[in-house]
Amino acid sequence: MSLPRVLVVAHNHPSLHPGGTEIFAHELFGSLKAKGAEALFLACTNGVHRDRKPGTNLQTLGRSADEVVLWAGHFDHFFQSQIDLHGIVPDLSNLLRAFQPDIVHIHHTLLLGVEMLFLIRRVCPRARIVYTLHDYYPICANDGQMVTTNGHALCRMASPDACHRCFPDRPADQFVLREKHIKAMFGLVDHFLAPSAFLRDRYIAWGIDPDSISVMENGRPAVRPAPHRPLPAGAPRNAFAYFGNLNPFKGITVALDAAARLEKQGQDLTLAVHGGAPFQTDAFKDKVEQGFKGARGTAVRHGPYRREEMPELMAAADWVVMPSIWWENAPLVIREAFQHRRPVICSGIGGMAESVTDGVDGLHFRAGDAADLARVMTRAMTEPGLWDRLVSNMPAVPTTEESAEKHVILYDDIMNGPGGSHGQGSIVGSIAG
Repeated sequence: MSLPRVLVVAHNHPSLHPGGTEIFAHELFGSLKAKGAEALFLACTNGVHRDRKPGTNLQTLGRSADEVVLWAGHFDHFFQSQIDLHGIVPDLSNLLRAFQPDIVHIHHTLLLGVEMLFLIRRVCPRARIVYTLHDYYPICANDGQMVTTNGHALCRMASPDACHRCFPDRPADQFVLREKHIKAMFGLVDHFLAPSAFLRDRYIAWGIDPDSISVMENGRPAVRPAPHRPLPAGAPRNAFAYFGNLNPFKGITVALDAAARLEKQGQDLTLAVHGGAPFQTDAFKDKVEQGFKGARGTAVRHGPYRREEMPELMAAADWVVMPSIWWENAPLVIREAFQHRRPVICSGIGGMAESVTDGVDGLHFRAGDAADLARVMTRAMTEPGLWDRLVSNMPAVPTTEESAEKHVILYDDIMNGPGGSHGQGSIVGSIAG
C-alpha cells in the first residue's frame, strides 16, 4: 500500500489553542509522518490567538517546514463562511497547487469556511476529501453546543423554527439558508468520520447519507499510567479532579455546587480544578468565583495546565469528574483518564455516556443536577470494592499509531476502492470491523 500525500486541516494549532480537536488532528499528522507519509499541517487562526503578519495570510510556526498557519480572521460564524475570499482564496490555492495532496483531511471548517471545500475540489480535482466531524457546529448556530440559548436545555434536533426561538433576531428563513449552504458544500466531501456513534446519529438525523459517514474512535499517544494514590487500609478514594477549560457548557459550576453540598454534609473529600477560563464573560467568571467560595473547604483551584503535566496531576486523583451539560462527542479528558486508570464520573448523555459505561468502567449522573452528582460522588467514596472493579473493567484506549494505521487504510479505500468517491459502503464495513 503506497502512502498518500495528506494535507491535514484544523481550525487552530494546539500551540495556540490546545483544544481537543486541534490536539487530535496534530497528533494524527505526526503519526502519519512517522509512518512515512508526506504530510502538511494547516492550522487556521485569528486575532484572538495570533496577530496578523504583514503580507500573506500564510505564516510559519516556529522552525517547522511542514506546519503552516492560515490567518483567517474574517469569518461569518452564523453561515460558517469565510468573508475574506479575496485574501484567503489565492493563498490557499497556491498552497494546494504547491503541495498537490492526494488526501485533504479536514478536522474543522471553523475560520476556514465551508466554501473552501469547493475551492479544494476545483484546484485539486483528483484529491479526495475526508472530513472528521468533531462537534455539532454545522448543525447548531449556538456555537455547536446543541443546547438552547435560554436555559441551556438540551436540543435533540435543529429546525428553522426551533433555531429561530434561540435566536429571535434572525428570521427563520436564514436558518434554512444556513443549512442549505453548509449541506451544499458538504456534498463535495468524499467521506465523513465521526469519533462516536452518538455524533454520527445526530448527523444522519440532520440529513447526512448514512453510507458516507463512519465511526472511527480517536487515538491517543501511548503513556505510562500514573501510579494510583497509596492509601492506608480502609481509607476512602475521596480525591476528585476536574480537567479542562472552565466555560458555561463544561458544567464546572455543577461540580462546585456538588462539592459544596458534600462539605455541608460533613463529607471528607477534595475537588481539584485544573483549567483556566479564557475568553469567558465577567458574569460567568463571577458565577465560578461564587462556586469556589461556596465549596472553599473542598474545591481547590489549580489553574491552567500543560499536557505534559497530566501524569503528575492524575497521580493525585482517584476519580475524574466530567460534568458537561451538553452532549459532548468523544472527550479527550475521558481518554486521558482511562489511560491513567482513573474512573470517570460523567453526565449520562451523548458521547460521554457512550464512552463511559455506568457501573462498569465509570459512573453516570443526571446532567446539570448537582444533587445527583453529590449522590454519585458519595457512592464513589463509600461503596466497598467499587473503585477497584471500575478500574479493572476499563477498556484500552487506541493509540495514535493505531488510529493512523486505520486512517491510511481509509485513505487507500477512498482513492482506490470501488465507486471512487462519495459514500463508499465498503469503508463503513472496514472501519466498523
